[in-house]
Amino acid sequence: MAATQPGSRAGARRTPRESVLAERFALFAECLLTGVWIALASLPLVTFPAAFAAGARHLRRRTAHEGGGWREFVADFRASLRGGRLVGAAAWAGAAVVRVDVQAVRAGIPGGPLVGAVGIFALIGGAVSVLRAAAVWEPGARWRELLADAGRRSVLDPAGSFLLVAGLVVVVCSALLAAPLAVPVLGAVAAAAVAVEERRRRR
Repeated sequence: MAATQPGSRAGARRTPRESVLAERFALFAECLLTGVWIALASLPLVTFPAAFAAGARHLRRRTAHEGGGWREFVADFRASLRGGRLVGAAAWAGAAVVRVDVQAVRAGIPGGPLVGAVGIFALIGGAVSVLRAAAVWEPGARWRELLADAGRRSVLDPAGSFLLVAGLVVVVCSALLAAPLAVPVLGAVAAAAVAVEERRRRR
């Protein structure tokens, strides 16, 4: 039997371990690219829920080995804007209220610490609910229903919610360290939201 040459098809064939590593690295690179897409789509600020929804759906297609790229992301982004803009506006309004609460705490207003703590926890819970809703968004879905279901899952699945909070903390820390670092991390947060929802679905 002739020996296998290094340049032959058999010699170039990847082992199962190499194939798995290559696939995981490709998925990681796709997450970073998706983070850039999400950041660009979130520039108008109120569009960030729609951007995460489109990014999460793109990653779901990627993990299912389905086709899809920038054009599909844009199409999903436009479809999710219908209710996503209202969600984004409400989220920013809530953030503004929490900022006022924090200023009240610093000013030493009676009852300020309690109000500030409640506001911060509400803001974190709202952010987690938005991420979980975006992770399961499909064209035609109603954001109000998605958020209601996501709020219940956030309470019933504290481990998954904690993972998403940790992801948001990483984004904030990355932005404080070097703002460009936060851009690709957004894709990792979207991937984490998809993984959390898939984990809960299987359970």
